[in-house]
Amino acid sequence: MGSVEEMHRWTVKISMPSVLAMVTVFSMIPGGVLSDMRGTQGLEAQQLAQGSAHLHRRLKRGWIWKQLFVPEEDPTPRVIGQLKSDSDRGEFSIKYVLSGEGAGDVFEIDEYSGDIRTLKKLDREEKAFYVLQAQAINRWTNEPEEPQSEFIIKVQDINDNVPQFQNEPYVSSIPEMCPTGTTVAQVTATDADDPMFGNNAKLIYSILQGEPYFSVEPKTGIIVTSWPNMDREAREQYLVVVQVKDMLGLSGGYSSSTTVTVSLTDVNDNGPTFQHHLYAFAIPENAAVGTTVGRIMAEDGDIGINAKMTYSLEDDLEGSSTFIIETDPVTQEGVILLAKPLDFETKRRFVMAAEAVNDHVDTRFLTLEEFRDRTTLKIVVEDVDEPPVFLEPTYEWKVPENAAVGTVVGSVSARDTDTVNNPIRYSIDKRSDTTKAFKIDPNNGTITVSKALDRETSDWHNVTVEARETTQNHLSSSVVVFIKVLDINDNVPRLARDYQPYICEGTQAGELIQLLSAVDPDEPVEGHHFYFSMVPEKHINPNFTIRDNQDNTAGIVARRSTFTRKDRTQYLLPVVVTDSGSPALSSTSTLTISVCSCQPADDCPTGGVKVLTLSMGVSLQTLLGLLVCLVTLTGALQTGAEHGSLWKPVRLLNKELTDASVLSLDRNA
Repeated sequence: MGSVEEMHRWTVKISMPSVLAMVTVFSMIPGGVLSDMRGTQGLEAQQLAQGSAHLHRRLKRGWIWKQLFVPEEDPTPRVIGQLKSDSDRGEFSIKYVLSGEGAGDVFEIDEYSGDIRTLKKLDREEKAFYVLQAQAINRWTNEPEEPQSEFIIKVQDINDNVPQFQNEPYVSSIPEMCPTGTTVAQVTATDADDPMFGNNAKLIYSILQGEPYFSVEPKTGIIVTSWPNMDREAREQYLVVVQVKDMLGLSGGYSSSTTVTVSLTDVNDNGPTFQHHLYAFAIPENAAVGTTVGRIMAEDGDIGINAKMTYSLEDDLEGSSTFIIETDPVTQEGVILLAKPLDFETKRRFVMAAEAVNDHVDTRFLTLEEFRDRTTLKIVVEDVDEPPVFLEPTYEWKVPENAAVGTVVGSVSARDTDTVNNPIRYSIDKRSDTTKAFKIDPNNGTITVSKALDRETSDWHNVTVEARETTQNHLSSSVVVFIKVLDINDNVPRLARDYQPYICEGTQAGELIQLLSAVDPDEPVEGHHFYFSMVPEKHINPNFTIRDNQDNTAGIVARRSTFTRKDRTQYLLPVVVTDSGSPALSSTSTLTISVCSCQPADDCPTGGVKVLTLSMGVSLQTLLGLLVCLVTLTGALQTGAEHGSLWKPVRLLNKELTDASVLSLDRNA
């Protein structure tokens, strides 16, 4: 017996790794472990009974297992397996102890029989397996009968999870007119069940909504087009519902669905098209340049850049280019604008062709000609009652200043351009002719002189003439008439200023005494030309002569020398100034030439008069005193008339004093 016990203990110790290995491997195969272990148990019993020496070389199992895994989601506590040592003889001497994951909470063991029992339902998706340790202890000695053994209880999967789509929502776009088989999108679903156990997590995809336009690849979830030439203009968006099923789509499985929003993007597969062959518009003839006549629209089923177009006009038969067309960038309408002024009386209707052309073409879908369209425009000009129109924008006339009252200056003419051709009356704006120098015939527009003109007073007259319709709206317009008054020689020339020439004592013959010039208000076309001369006399003036310089100036020249104040203090010289007009006019001015004793600087104070040695600074009171004395002296001398020898010197002195007094008074004044 001793040899048998030793062999038994050795067998238990060395067979434990084999037991653990078998638990690890066969736990993946339901029922395999159980049958294998049962066969092994019977074989071991036979070998132990025979005492075969072959057992020393064989790996003998010390533990006996009945079941190694449990189905999930089973709420009923039940025995799922049994641990049994081969040293257990049914005497209840062995105590079984369970430890590890879930021991006492999820699993418990019967310490006498070794049965393992579940305490609650399990969820494989939360925990797929449990690693536990088992130990057999001798109740009497409290010693381990076997070394601690580790084993695994695997939770068996059931199909208890619904497949879930990932990355929702699904939105995709494809170009319209794309070929069949174009990839739209890929949907992906996952299943929390065990992919290694049966078909619980094996998924398959199918289309619930979206056929016949789309299809899905069952295994990959790739959605492709299955309908050719899908047209965005017919339908822009599709909702494709895809279903996924587990269990390979077999009955009893779970399923879920998702929606894929598929939009068709635009391609240029439509050209512009006018909805009418003729567009008619009306515009008044007085519309300003730039006025919008109207709008036309070529329909294009495309959108965005594919719908952009440019409009153009072909000139009417006269090629007047009266209208232009521009493209509204927002509405893509053709805006017709007036480019030149209109006149109903000249042209009442315009007919032209308009064309719309796509800016971006794609010849994969249409020919070049299909990307353009044409239509006809008819524009009618409406008559407007317009004011009279003068034949000239301005008038400019000339009239001599000596024109007689009633002289015709010129005529203005205006007409009513409207078809009714209303009568017109003319008038002068009083504000433009305040002097009332002109008048106008209200019927024919003839302007005449109404009062004498004077160029020197006003050489230009700017007259505003108004033309007004006599019927309907009494519309009026005005024009400016510029009247230039022409000069005639009606003013005599005169010396330029009031000359006060003087001659110094000791002046030599031929010396220039004074330079003369002249002025004339007239303005001859050729310019002024003055002639200077002396008044003709029987005898030649012995004292002075006038030298004409032929440049509108002349000089007074001394004919002799030895001018002295003792001989004479003043000379009178008439000067004749004649112009070059036709007829020539002249004037005579008499100059007073004074003789003076000039200062060293050739200056003649007080206009050439020097009063002996009297100071020019004598006051008025002093002169009055001298006069009083002179009167007294004169009275006394008259009483002695018999003394004739004394009277003459006194009379001479009286005269000179009187002259000096007058001169001083003149200067002081």
